[in-house]
Amino acid sequence: MKDDNIFYGVCGVYCGQCHTREKVHLLAMELKKLIIDDYDWVANVVDDIDYTNFLKGLEWFSKQYCPTCVKISDPWCEVRKCEKIINKELKSCLLCEEFLNCSRTEYQRDRYPFVIDHYHRVKQIGFEKHLEEEEKRAKEGVRLIDIRKY
Repeated sequence: MKDDNIFYGVCGVYCGQCHTREKVHLLAMELKKLIIDDYDWVANVVDDIDYTNFLKGLEWFSKQYCPTCVKISDPWCEVRKCEKIINKELKSCLLCEEFLNCSRTEYQRDRYPFVIDHYHRVKQIGFEKHLEEEEKRAKEGVRLIDIRKY
């Protein structure tokens, strides 16, 4: 990859548009700092919550972020179990001729139907340009939570 700040999923979903990529991590850090710096008095007046465990929870969330499937070592997703991906023949399913009919990408095509458009766009402009477009969309505020299908 040209830019380590560009985050993509092997399956064709652009991870840079996921709010959990870093936003949850950053917000938990910010909330923890705010509470410790400005609301530490809450520990002495709140009976409804366990303040210590609440801070532990924020600490846990502040250390979490999604590394993207490209960087995990133990694949849980069927896509990462594909021999073409394992053998590094392809860095993305969007580059595979079988993408539209592959059983391993059925979940992504159903839940994130826009990956079909991504596949066709990669055919038009290439994978790297596609990633640049998706990164631009992420910076403009496009988020997976708003465009995925349930």
